[in-house]
Amino acid sequence: MNLQEALNGIRSILGHRICILFHHNADPDALCSAYALSRLLPSIRAGVEVTISPSKGLSKISERVAEHLGITLEENPIIEEMDTLFIVDTGSLQQLEEMKDRVLTAKAPLVVIDHHAEHAEIKAASRLYIVDEEAASTCEITYGLYKEAGVKPTGQAAKALLLGIAYDTRRFASGTSATFKAIGELLELDGALAEIPSLLTRVMDRSEKIARLKAGQRMKIYTIDGWLVVSAEVSSYQASAARGLLNLGADLALVGGSGEGGIRISMRSTEDFYSETSLHLGRVIAIPLGEAFRGAGSGHSTAAGVNALGDLEEALNMAVKMVSERLTHI
Repeated sequence: MNLQEALNGIRSILGHRICILFHHNADPDALCSAYALSRLLPSIRAGVEVTISPSKGLSKISERVAEHLGITLEENPIIEEMDTLFIVDTGSLQQLEEMKDRVLTAKAPLVVIDHHAEHAEIKAASRLYIVDEEAASTCEITYGLYKEAGVKPTGQAAKALLLGIAYDTRRFASGTSATFKAIGELLELDGALAEIPSLLTRVMDRSEKIARLKAGQRMKIYTIDGWLVVSAEVSSYQASAARGLLNLGADLALVGGSGEGGIRISMRSTEDFYSETSLHLGRVIAIPLGEAFRGAGSGHSTAAGVNALGDLEEALNMAVKMVSERLTHI
């Protein structure tokens, strides 16, 4: 679906009361795309009431961004009374936690805006499925909707879009020509580039440091077709621990944890690993692994995650097996 079709589709189903949702422990791309979208929708239909709601809290960095931008969030939206629902930057319905069932039973049409690998369940539930895997961030797609609508973002919305793009591109270290064109145009609207690194930088607290150290202590190392693949179990900060293992020298890290809500696995690989193997973590590993363990997976080529049920060690072993089968058959 191109952006013109997407915008026409939004116009056709946009009601008066709107709720924008996004995944648990939301990162700045999710938060900022939701905020920028909430500023755009009144230009598409006058008088709309827009509520922004995270499914289960924000990440530490996103909390700082929300405070800086003055973003108002509603923790308990009345989804059942909304006329239109939006889900942004969320690869699977499982990432909405307890809001998933309420979204599925709501009468309001659902619009999904995302840049993760296509997921059958969330696509089937949506009236409009606006997904571009080539986009570096959901903020990039949201800015495209602004341009298609002929609406210039305010300075505050431009700053939000820049923050979301900066976060998902690791501070503009990756992206396509379209990404950098968008960055240049947004900088003309809000030139506060110097603020971005400080807003997106945080000092790890003690518990996160411990999680990273435990991951290093507990990791299992596999050499698969010349690549260093590692897996580990930690009770929290799985994504951070996976990034830490890459810094230690792993080409691909699989880090899981379990709790009352089930199991979670974060996957991270280096750009070199993806470039040479074409192993897309979201599409090839996370989605089928989530389905195998009565849950859901989603993600990008080098970063993905699974929320599911079952035995964590068994799930990690299956993930390693899936990687091995793919790499040895390239």
